[in-house]
Amino acid sequence: MKLLIDADYIVYKSCASCETEIDWGNDIIMVVSNFSEALSTTERELTKIKNEFPFSSDIVLFFSDSVNFRKSVLDSYKGHRNRKKPCGYRRVINELKTKYTVITMDTLEADDAMGIYATQYPGNIICSPDKDMRQIPGKLYNMDELTEITEEEGFRWFLIQTLAGDQTDGYSGVPGIGIKRAVALFEEHGYTWETVVNAFKDKDLGEDVALQNARLAKILTVCDFDHGTRKPILWTPSVASAKTDS
Repeated sequence: MKLLIDADYIVYKSCASCETEIDWGNDIIMVVSNFSEALSTTERELTKIKNEFPFSSDIVLFFSDSVNFRKSVLDSYKGHRNRKKPCGYRRVINELKTKYTVITMDTLEADDAMGIYATQYPGNIICSPDKDMRQIPGKLYNMDELTEITEEEGFRWFLIQTLAGDQTDGYSGVPGIGIKRAVALFEEHGYTWETVVNAFKDKDLGEDVALQNARLAKILTVCDFDHGTRKPILWTPSVASAKTDS
């Protein structure tokens, strides 16, 4: 059993915590960091996770590519998050590559790479605090507790996120609908694509907008990736119908 770790989150947090500002006066401020401290902080975070699962055989670290396929779906996706990486970020990753298995897939976020790996090789544990990973069937450790997610639960969470949107990632879902309201709508009308479309329609938004939000919300699995072309397969409502009826 392997631990599939969202290392984007860990390295970013660790490197940011080791940054220090030096104010030279005359409006000059320098940001500096100690690489050894940033690396050891990262290693401590990884060790904490490993210690939670002493029976695991190995860990695999996942990072996002610098190019994001979701930009082709919505060019403003995560546009507000274009801040620079903290000092030492790239160097820490390069050092980790000498010690661990590191996976970065072209145009994919770490979430997608973990989703593909976890569904291609079932039985491992995804380690991520990101609620998006609740879409992926299997074991999920959210840095607090371990849960088992069924395929049905994962698909339902995907539909919920399509309606609720994610302001952090820059897609809105249905205006005025959050997680609780989305769950209430699905519980009343069923977890179907029709419910999604009708919720958007009630706000004078077409099915094209609903589909755009669904494609932004969907975390890829092995079925959503063309291994020949090495490109993602954009989600379609026909997939929803098949899964809902099963």
